[in-house]
Amino acid sequence: MGELIYIENLRHTYPGHDGQEVAALTDINLTVKQGEFVAVIGTNGSGKSTLAKHLNALILPTAGKCLIAGMDTTDPAKVWDIRQQVGMVFQNPDNQIVAAVVEEDVAFGPENLGVPPVEISRRVTEALSLVNMEDYRHHGPHLLSGGQKQRVAIAGVLAMRPKCLVLDEPTAMLDPRGRQEVLETVCRLNQEGITVIYITHFMEEAVAAHRVVVMEQGKIVMQGTPATVFCQVEKLKAMGLDVPVSAEVADCLRRQGFPLADDIISDEQLVVALCP
Repeated sequence: MGELIYIENLRHTYPGHDGQEVAALTDINLTVKQGEFVAVIGTNGSGKSTLAKHLNALILPTAGKCLIAGMDTTDPAKVWDIRQQVGMVFQNPDNQIVAAVVEEDVAFGPENLGVPPVEISRRVTEALSLVNMEDYRHHGPHLLSGGQKQRVAIAGVLAMRPKCLVLDEPTAMLDPRGRQEVLETVCRLNQEGITVIYITHFMEEAVAAHRVVVMEQGKIVMQGTPATVFCQVEKLKAMGLDVPVSAEVADCLRRQGFPLADDIISDEQLVVALCP
């Protein structure tokens, strides 16, 4: 797998109310390979969303570099190429839907790229099929559930054929069923080769990733496989983060003397460990 995202010593500041510069990101170093699924977690204000906006040049580094498929986000000539490589999905699905009919909404992006009509039709059908929303192509988005709307928003990004999906807390406003629909869709897309950067405050969602990146006060303070990260229960809780319930229960049981492995982070693993 080739390197799709390369970030080196990235720093981002913005002016504070007193005229002083406030650091939102400091010394960020991160690489993401094509086909990876990376979850980014951290408390509010840790810099997660600021980092996400760098990945398709919505904002630019104050210092350091951010390369997408070898293209520098500070190069104005590369901005549209970068945004075709990296598609963004945000928290509120209602803010991302622009048309009165599902298929028209999914077609909006390719139309703005000047894609020929026949190809747009093919892309709309393909994108809706990928998110299991083809049966709703003639529906009004206002008739859909929150999870279905978010899947339509994802389809709209997919129709532009990106290599990478960046999702900034896409399930924060959804009920549990909607969250499950979106996560299953994202996992399936990743299995088909799309790179995923998934920002979330639901730890059970982060468990699905290949790698978890933990941010605190604008810095990456920890990263590794979900098992490597979530076994550090006390450290994460000291940062104000939750951990998967099964990881916390396993940690409590280990403290009571139960001989459980350190890498238990799912209900299934916990059940197998306790009832072999």
